[in-house]
Amino acid sequence: MDLLDLSSFVRGHRRTGSDVQFIERTRLDAVKAMNKELAKLIQTGPPGLQERIRAEFDEFEKLFGRYLQEAGHAIMWDKIRLVSDDLVKTYSELQSPETNAIKALLNKLVVVKLNGGLGTSMGCKGPKSIISVRNDLTFLDLTVQQIEHLNKTYGTDVPLVLMNSFNTDEDTEKILQRYQQVKVKIFTFNQSRYPRISRESLLPIANSFNTENMESWYPPGHGDVYQSIANSKLLDQFIADGKKYLFMSNIDNLGATVDLNILNFLLNPKTGSAPEFVMEVTDKTRADVKGGTLVEYEGKLRLLEIAQVPKDHVDEFKSVSKFKIFNTNNLWISLDAIKRVVEENTLHMEIIVNPKTLDNGLNVVQLETAVGAAIKSFEGAIGINVPRRRFLPVKTTSDLLIVMSNLYSMKTGALEMNPKRSFPSVPLVKLGSHFTKIKDYLHRFASIPDMLELDHLTVSGDVTFGKNVTLKGTVIIIANHGDRIDIPSGAVLENKIVSGNLRILDH
Repeated sequence: MDLLDLSSFVRGHRRTGSDVQFIERTRLDAVKAMNKELAKLIQTGPPGLQERIRAEFDEFEKLFGRYLQEAGHAIMWDKIRLVSDDLVKTYSELQSPETNAIKALLNKLVVVKLNGGLGTSMGCKGPKSIISVRNDLTFLDLTVQQIEHLNKTYGTDVPLVLMNSFNTDEDTEKILQRYQQVKVKIFTFNQSRYPRISRESLLPIANSFNTENMESWYPPGHGDVYQSIANSKLLDQFIADGKKYLFMSNIDNLGATVDLNILNFLLNPKTGSAPEFVMEVTDKTRADVKGGTLVEYEGKLRLLEIAQVPKDHVDEFKSVSKFKIFNTNNLWISLDAIKRVVEENTLHMEIIVNPKTLDNGLNVVQLETAVGAAIKSFEGAIGINVPRRRFLPVKTTSDLLIVMSNLYSMKTGALEMNPKRSFPSVPLVKLGSHFTKIKDYLHRFASIPDMLELDHLTVSGDVTFGKNVTLKGTVIIIANHGDRIDIPSGAVLENKIVSGNLRILDH
C-alpha cells in the first residue's frame, strides 16, 4: 500500500496517536528517500547545469513534501462562499484611456504567453503554437502580429515572452529566427523539468538526467511560471526597465489580446492602490461547466477547479445557475508583487495530482500547479467579468473549425466576430473521432463551410464535406458504423438531421 492509500484508508476513522505517529514516520521516510534519489539524479546532469537542476529540484521537493502532508485534506464544501460583487468588476465599468496616454501605458507592459504544450492531441508533432489556424498563420504568428501592430501604432516597445517547456524549447528557438525583422523583442525562458514519480514507491522513475528517456520527466503545469521567470533573471530585467504588469495567457486562446481598458484600470486606479492580480473571468455556458471558478474560501478569493470538488458536489459545481463565471486564464499580475511573493516564499497554489499510465504500463504521478491558483497570494486581487470574445481557445479541431470559418474576420493578428452574425454567441460544434487529427480534419472539408447562421453542429462517423456548403440552425450528421456520408458541394443544411449512408459520386 503506498502512502496515499494509507492516508485515505484512515481518513474516515478517528486516528489514534499511534496511527498519526506511524503516518508521520512513513512521510518522513518518503521525504528522506526522495532527497537521496534527487541528489543522485543531480550528479548525472551536465556540470554546467547542475546548479539550475538543484534549484528546480529544491522546488520539486517542497511540492512533494506538501503532497505527502496534504494527502486526504479535501476542500470543505460548506466553507465555500459565492464571490461577492465587489470582488468581480464588470468590464463595462472600465474606462478607455485617452489616445495620448496609451504609449505610456504600453511601455509598462510585458506580454507572456504559455508555450509549453505540444500539438499531440490534434495529431501534430512539435509545439502546439506552430499549428496553422488561419490563412496559414500559426498561433505564434498571430501573437507576434498583434504585438507588432501595437508597437508600430503607438511607437512602443512591448516585449513578448514565451514560457517554453523542455518539450517545446528547441523547436521554438528555431522558429523564432524567422521573426528577426519584426518590431517585437522576443524573450524565452523554460519552465522546470520535474521527475515523474512511481505510484508504488513514491520515488523518481528516472535513473539519470539525460534526455534519452523523456517519459521520465514532465513540465509541472503553468503555476511554475512565477518561480521560473524569477530564476531566468527576466523578472529583474523587466522591473529595471520600468515595466509594471505582465499580461499572461495561453498561446492557444485567440481572444487573449492586449486590452487597453484593463491596463488603464491597473495603472491609473481611481481609488486606493491597484490590484496586484486580475483574473479575467467570463459568463459560464453549458460548454464551460468544467472550467475553474472564483469563490471566497476562508476569507480569501480562491480559484476552485473541478479536480478539487468532492464527488458528491460535482453537479453543483457544474451548475450554470450557481457558479456563473469561469476563469479564462487571462491574467494581469504586478511584476513587483511576483518578485515579493517568490522572495518571501509566500506563494501558495493547490497541488493538482495528475496520475498517468505510461506506454510501458508503469503507473506514475505528476504533481502540478495552476497559475491562477496563486490569486490568494496577492494583495487586492479581483476578477473582471469580460466579454466572451476574450475567450476563444483552440483545444480541438471542433474549435479550429470555428476560428477558420466566416464567423470571424482577421485584423492585424486578432480575430473579430463577423458583424454579419446576428447574435454574438459562438455555435456549439462537436466533431467526432474521424476529425480528431488535423490531417484527417483538413482532408474531410473540401472548403470550410459557411457557418454564419449556425447554432449547433454535431458530426459523427465517416463524413466528408464538399465545397461551399452552408450550415444553419442546428445540423446533426451521423454516419453509422460502416456507412459514409458525403455532403455535396453547394448543399445548404438548415435545421437538418442527416443519417444513414449518403454517397455522392461524381460522373
